Amino acid sequence: SLILWGPPGTGKTSIAKALAKISDKEFANEFIAISAINSGAAEIRKLVLAAQIKLSQGIRMILMIDEIHHFNKTQQDLFLPFIEDGTIILVGTTTENPSFHLNSALLSRCKVLTLKRLEEFALEKILQRVESVFGKNSVLLHLLSVVLCPIMWLILEYVPCGDEKNVYSVFG
Repeated sequence: SLILWGPPGTGKTSIAKALAKISDKEFANEFIAISAINSGAAEIRKLVLAAQIKLSQGIRMILMIDEIHHFNKTQQDLFLPFIEDGTIILVGTTTENPSFHLNSALLSRCKVLTLKRLEEFALEKILQRVESVFGKNSVLLHLLSVVLCPIMWLILEYVPCGDEKNVYSVFG
């Protein structure tokens, strides 16, 4: 199980969804996403019961909980036995420091990954990777470097806090 911790716009939810897609291809898994803001103990119990039924059919549930820090300590405790016995694979996302907002029992059963905002050099690294995979003459590299990079550099100057979600608002 995993906790993804970082500021808004760093890709926590996108990473959780990508992990689910990858694991669906490799293993028999089902991905369920909920928000701790809109959920409570009753929904957790219902999902765990569904996960137990799925597990008996050979399907593991990946349960993504967005903003997991909104669950109180008792709600967080509900997950413990089901993480331990493998009924669920928990992927929680949080913008708050897990050491202060998640209980220690839950943290001891999860790996915490800290995500940071992209810095300017990240775009250059992306271009280098595209070049190494697709070659110097690829259409994708040309599109990224000639068309998108100048636009991205301009946007980065005006996007507050480096939050890429704000980039979308510039175009939309």
